[in-house]
Amino acid sequence: MNDSNSRRIAIFDTTLRDGEQSPGASMDLAEKTEVARALVELGVDVIEAGFPIASPGDFEAVCQIARSVRGSVICGLARCRDADIDRAWEAIQYAEQPRIHVFLATSAIHREHKLRMDKDEIIRRAVAGVRRAAGYSGDVEFSPEDAVRTETDFLCQVVEAAIDAGATTVNIPDTVGYATPKHMSNVIQTLRDRVPNIDQAVISVHCHNDLGLAVANSLASVEAGAGQVECTINGLGERAGNCSLEEIVMALRTRNDYYHADTRILSRRLVPTSRLVAGITGIQVQRNKAIVGQNAFAHEAGIHQDGILKERTTYEIMRPEDVGLAMTDLVLGKHSGRAALADRAKALGYNLTGEQLDTVFNEFKILADKKKDIYDADIAVLIEQQIHAVTERWSLVSYQVASGTEQVPEVTLVLRCGQQQFSTKMACGDGPIDAVFLAMEKLTGISVVCKDFSVHSVTVGKDAQGEVLVQVEHQDRLYRGRGVSTDSVEASAKAFLNAINRIVAVTNGGRQ
Repeated sequence: MNDSNSRRIAIFDTTLRDGEQSPGASMDLAEKTEVARALVELGVDVIEAGFPIASPGDFEAVCQIARSVRGSVICGLARCRDADIDRAWEAIQYAEQPRIHVFLATSAIHREHKLRMDKDEIIRRAVAGVRRAAGYSGDVEFSPEDAVRTETDFLCQVVEAAIDAGATTVNIPDTVGYATPKHMSNVIQTLRDRVPNIDQAVISVHCHNDLGLAVANSLASVEAGAGQVECTINGLGERAGNCSLEEIVMALRTRNDYYHADTRILSRRLVPTSRLVAGITGIQVQRNKAIVGQNAFAHEAGIHQDGILKERTTYEIMRPEDVGLAMTDLVLGKHSGRAALADRAKALGYNLTGEQLDTVFNEFKILADKKKDIYDADIAVLIEQQIHAVTERWSLVSYQVASGTEQVPEVTLVLRCGQQQFSTKMACGDGPIDAVFLAMEKLTGISVVCKDFSVHSVTVGKDAQGEVLVQVEHQDRLYRGRGVSTDSVEASAKAFLNAINRIVAVTNGGRQ
C-alpha cells in the first residue's frame, strides 16, 4: 500500500479541544482521558488536550492527560499572552513529549474588528508569545489565526518571524472554512517559496468544513508540501466541524500512488475510536459518512452485489477490515459462548476486563432471547454501555404505560435506589415517553428540561435494538443519557435514567 518514497505526515488530533467545542459535545475528565488513551492506541502523533486557561476543568483535564497518557505528544493551546502560555506549560509540563501551541489572528478583518492591532503590533505579539513558549519547551507550534484570509506578504512576514523566534511547527488555519483546494495549495506553496527559514519548521494545516472542503483542502496542502494535518475524530468541531481524521488518513493511504504520503495511524482502530467518541459525545455518525458510517461498506444494488461477489475491488477501494469493521457482520446467537463473545469483542477493537466481559455476556444472553440475530453493531452497543457506564444509584425495575390518541397516558413505574424500591402511578404527559419521564422526575426528585431527544435503529430488522440519546439541563448544566433496548419506550426510560444518574454523580442530588 505504501511506497519507499512516501512522506510521513503527522496527524495532530484536536478532538479534545476543537472537537469538544461542538455544541453538546463536552466531555468530563474521565471521558477526555479515555479518548486520549484511544488516540494513542490509534497512533496519533500529537494530541491537543485542551485550552488550559479556558476553565479550571480544561486545565485539570490537560494536566491529567499530560501526567497519565504516554505515546503521543501532548499539546496545550494558548493565546499569545503571558498568562495563557504560563498556564499551558503548567498543565503540560509533566507530559512525556510536551508541546505549546500559541496562536494570534493575522487577517485584516480580525486585526481591525477583534484585536484592534496594526501589523507591527501583531508581529511583536507573535514573536513575544513564541519566545515565551520556547523558554518552556523545545516544541512550539504557532498559528496565525485566519491565515488563509491574511494578506500574502504579511502572512509570510509573520511566519518567518515566528520561526526565527523558535516555532518548530507553523500551522496555517482555514479558520472559517473559506478556502478552496487551489487556494490552500497556493498558500502553502507561497510559504515554501518565499519564507527563507521555512525549512526549519513543519508546515501544518487546520481546515474547517463550512463549505464541505476541509478534507479536500487538507489533501491539497499535503500535495503542496504540508507535513502535518490537524483533524478530529468523526470531523467534530465548531460549526460544520473540522477535517475528518478517518477520511484524511484513508485518502492518503488508499491513494498513496498519487500523494506518496502516509501516516502512522493504525487504521484498524478507526471504527472503534469513532464509536467511542460518538458514544461519549452523543453526536452520532451519519449512516453514509465516509470510512466509518454504517453504510460505508454496504452494497444494496444488485449489480454492485454481483460485482462484489465476483471480485471485491469492482466496487470497494478499501477493505472493511482495514478500518476496523469485521469481514462478516452476522456473528453470534443465543447459543454462543463467552469465548466467542470475547473473540468478537477483540475483533471489534475492544479490550474488556474479566468483570466487563461477564456483564456484557449477561446482557448479550438477555438480548439473544429477544432477537434472533445478533449483529456486530448490537455487540458494540452492549460493550460501549458497559465501558461508559456510570454508577447506577437509580435503576429501572419495571414500567407499564397505557396510552392512546384520545386518553392521557397512565404510567406505573418502579425504580430501585440502593436496596429500596420506589413506585408511582400517575396519569400525565402527552405520550408514553413523556409520561415515563415525568414519573421518573417525581420518584427521583430531580427536575430537568429535555433539550434533545433522538432515537435510531442500531441494526436492521423489525427486532432491531433502538438506541436513544437524550440531553437534559439541570441547574444550568447539560447532561447526556443513553439507553438501548428492543423496546423503544424502555430504551427512552434507560436513557433518561442514565442522565439522572450522571446528575446524581455530579451533584449528589435527588431523593436521599
